[in-house]
Formats: sequence, structure tokens, C-alpha cells
Amino acid sequence: MAEPRDVNGDPTADASGDGSGDGGGQGANGAPTDAEAAAGRVIEQVLRESELTWESPRQGTYVTQLPGTRKLSTTCQLIVGRHTLSLNAFVVRRPDENHEAFYRWLLERNLRLYGVTYAIDHLGDVYLSGRLPLAAVTPEEVDRLLGAVLENSDGSFNVLLELGFASSIRKEYAWRVSRGESTKNLAAFAHLTSDDV
Repeated sequence: MAEPRDVNGDPTADASGDGSGDGGGQGANGAPTDAEAAAGRVIEQVLRESELTWESPRQGTYVTQLPGTRKLSTTCQLIVGRHTLSLNAFVVRRPDENHEAFYRWLLERNLRLYGVTYAIDHLGDVYLSGRLPLAAVTPEEVDRLLGAVLENSDGSFNVLLELGFASSIRKEYAWRVSRGESTKNLAAFAHLTSDDV
């Protein structure tokens, strides 16, 4: 199989092989292009102004933690590629049960999302993923994408746990009760742990 190439024939420009242009993302001398540098500045500005902790493990890659209320935090990675800004955020691991309803909920929810979609990896773990052309990278748009990640990771977390992990929640609750441990952080799932279930 031939190496993935971008439209200009540069075999390193799309190392991801998916046509997104997010694999190489640097000019001929290894420096970021003007569009990449501008997108990086916008991302850094938004992360600073939002008072989020973040790091840049390599040029053009930003990793931040979005604090939540249902889910403690959501790790979000933003990667500036040659043509696009890619965003990926881990939501929840592969469900233990009720797979059809779990994945159906994700697919139905995808119809209402802005800028991101639910996706699964080869293990079945759930992520939010999005792409934005570099020309569209503005502080407002990056802020909106991060908001969409937070809303659909943190805001949907309990629903996803209930759909895919109800038996585990019940077992955890019973284990804690049997040992006199606190069940406070399971309060959102009281309807799953009551004797009526």
C-alpha cells in the first residue's frame, strides 16, 4: 500500500492517513506555516483566558483538562495540522452492557452536536472528535468547541454510565454499603440502587 500523501504529494504531510492533513503540519524547513502558527496562538490565548491548565508536549499539540461536575475532568487534545485543527477528548471506556442502546444513544445525540461527534476507537472506548479548517480557527470558535466537549462529555456522563454500566454501579453500591463506605458520589444513580430495581 502506498504511503498516504497530501494533495501536493508530500508523504509526511498526512501521516495519519485519513486525509485530514494532521500528520505533518509543518513547512519545508520544519517550522510551522503562518496558518499553523496563527492557529496555535489562538489556542494558547483561549486556554490562558479560560484559565485552563494545559501543556504542549510538541509543537502544534495542546493537551488540557476541562473541569466538570459529573465527570471530574475531561482530557482534551488539540492538534494543529497543515490544514485543520483536530480535537479529541476521552469520554468513557467501552460499556460493560446494553451495547445497542448505549451506541444508539451516541448516534442519535450526534445529530444535535456542534463541531464534535461521538466516536469509538478499536477497543470501543468513546471519544468526542472534531475538525475545523485552520482558516476558521478564531478565539470564539475554539471556545465554542471546548464548550461542546465539556457539555457532551460532562453533561452526558451520568447518562452514559447508566446506559452502559448499571450492573457495575449496583455492585459498587452494594460493596460500599456492606463495608460502611460512603455512597455519596453514587447519589445520581439512586434509582438504580434502590430496592425497587
